[in-house]
Amino acid sequence: MSAALDGPRIPAAAGRTSQLVVFLHGYGADGADLIDLGRQWRALMPEAAFVSPHAPERSTASPMGRQWFALSNRPPEDPAGADERWNGAVKARGAIDAFLDAELKRLGLDESRLALVGFSQGTMMALHVGLRRPRAPAAILGFSGLLIGPERLGEATARDPRGRPPPILLAHGDQDPLIPFEAMFMAAEALAGASIPTQWHLSLGIGHGIDAGGLRHGGLFLAKGFADRRR
Repeated sequence: MSAALDGPRIPAAAGRTSQLVVFLHGYGADGADLIDLGRQWRALMPEAAFVSPHAPERSTASPMGRQWFALSNRPPEDPAGADERWNGAVKARGAIDAFLDAELKRLGLDESRLALVGFSQGTMMALHVGLRRPRAPAAILGFSGLLIGPERLGEATARDPRGRPPPILLAHGDQDPLIPFEAMFMAAEALAGASIPTQWHLSLGIGHGIDAGGLRHGGLFLAKGFADRRR
């Protein structure tokens, strides 16, 4: 049975909740690492509640942090690393799906009112899970990550009632020493090949992190994703 997830929350600024933004943190961090992004986006999405669950496993590299799955030091292009990431994502997916289902039910919302935001390993999981939900979320936003299993995008069947895939925005720093920014373009190309259009944003001079430009662009993208799903 999948471990139950929980983490810090920010209620909707408007007092009523019609949207849900779920953050998936990076390797070695926890839910507290991303939740403050919600405070910076509240003005753009006043009816959105924000939640940032802690990953279920203790990090093997950072005992105070968490992980969605264990990672070795293999570079992104190493085939053995690709298998490792795929197996880890498949294992971690159940807990995230269960959490999303429970949160949507608790708030009385459907998938069209859900957005996923990931950072690094959290981006891997946001794409892996979001593209395989029964219905497409309103948006998927991924910072400093990569696409797991591009050869398996035949499984990426999440669509909205009009048959549209979820809107995706990928953002990356051009000085990222951990996951090279080329991973963003490789992901966008693979997704386009699977008829899943993807936007991208390259943050100049930024390493493995999120700058003000990426944060602003990402918030506007999420707000537009929620607005478009009302149509």
